[in-house]
Amino acid sequence: MSTPIPASGDPSGSMAAHGSRLDPHLARYAARTHGMTASEIRALFSVASRPEVVSLAGGMPNIAALPMDVVAATVAEMLSKRGHVALQYGSGQGDPILREQICEIVGLQGVHPHPDDVVVTVGSQMALDLVTRIFCDPGDVILAEAPSYVGALGVFRAYQVDVEHVAMDEHGLMPEALREALAMLAKQGRAPKFLYTIPSFHNPAGVSQPAERRAEILQICQNAGVLVIEDDPYGLLGFDGQIPQAMRAQDADGVIYLGSFSKTFAAGIRVGWAVAPHGVREKLTLAAEAAVLCPPAYSQLTISTYLSTQPWMDQVKAFREVYRERRDATLESLEQHMPEGTSWTKPDGGFYVWLTLPPGMDATAMLPRAITARVAYVPGTAFYMNGEGRRSIRLSYCFPEPDRIREGVRRLAGVLEEELELIATFGTAIGAPGTHGAGAPETTAPGPEVM
Repeated sequence: MSTPIPASGDPSGSMAAHGSRLDPHLARYAARTHGMTASEIRALFSVASRPEVVSLAGGMPNIAALPMDVVAATVAEMLSKRGHVALQYGSGQGDPILREQICEIVGLQGVHPHPDDVVVTVGSQMALDLVTRIFCDPGDVILAEAPSYVGALGVFRAYQVDVEHVAMDEHGLMPEALREALAMLAKQGRAPKFLYTIPSFHNPAGVSQPAERRAEILQICQNAGVLVIEDDPYGLLGFDGQIPQAMRAQDADGVIYLGSFSKTFAAGIRVGWAVAPHGVREKLTLAAEAAVLCPPAYSQLTISTYLSTQPWMDQVKAFREVYRERRDATLESLEQHMPEGTSWTKPDGGFYVWLTLPPGMDATAMLPRAITARVAYVPGTAFYMNGEGRRSIRLSYCFPEPDRIREGVRRLAGVLEEELELIATFGTAIGAPGTHGAGAPETTAPGPEVM
């Protein structure tokens, strides 16, 4: 984190003329901006998008599986029938018809809200931003899984929130670790504002909480008086066709449920939602109106028309098959190529595999060599607030074709073999930017490490 530069009293920014800073407005920024940094995923995009690089980094949905003729027909019908509404301002809470349709969708996960409990947002990322805005002051603490969604960590940084990570295993967030975290915070006299969790097909870990663990985690939070923020963008994308029941289904007052059409329709449409208790919903709506006045009516009515005129669940099933094929290609290739000592999760849905490297390796330091070998991934450190995760990698299988995935895993395995040879020879993979050097302490993330 950069050290704040005190205001000089010179609004002209003359300090920049003397070469002391590049941005003449640096002293004017709010303190919260010091935590705003580009995510490691965004920084990779310019390199990973090169055609010669196999990108296993970005979690972009596979839009090629969405028939564009259907989308075009949907938009044409929407404009012909409701164009005058789609191109106008709308409600800050969202289109009433779409909110009713969202209630039908979340009913598949056991959530049965009233349409008045739904707030439509510009993607679920906005919903998370609004929730953090209305609950957290600078210095407040929240609980989040270790590892956790990088976009959520960016929101928490922006609002100057302290994150206490809670360890996971192959079944998701560990109840005992949650109890320990709550006990530790209680000794410090600190009460967490909420627990942030992705229980179904976790990003980045790829694991899911079984029903009995969800119930236990919810009970722990109820006993401690802790609100749960349940983020569920992947819940309909289970490869066995089973739809996990949401934690919100068991507690309508203690859980705020976030969802999105980004993975089940199209990310570019930018429509998500929050299902919240009545009082929270009122504040979310006010915060949303302050941010954007209203979510885009054009996007909302496009989604609403699609849901009412197309067999949208058939399209979800088609997405499942596409992602299952890519998941299988990833796991088969990992089994075939990865060196001994490497482990990984085996997702039952969603987009991601979490890879744990052999002892002594550093995924962040290894990344430049991987790019040279024309394969990209996201280092595990992107998914922690505290610098952990250096032995971890997130692999995304949602976008590349299966053959490209196989080639990417083969290239990555070659990079790992070279790193292991360096470690065997020198005791550490020397020469890579970011390595700590021989004898430096190794940070091992408490994320899931399973085969």
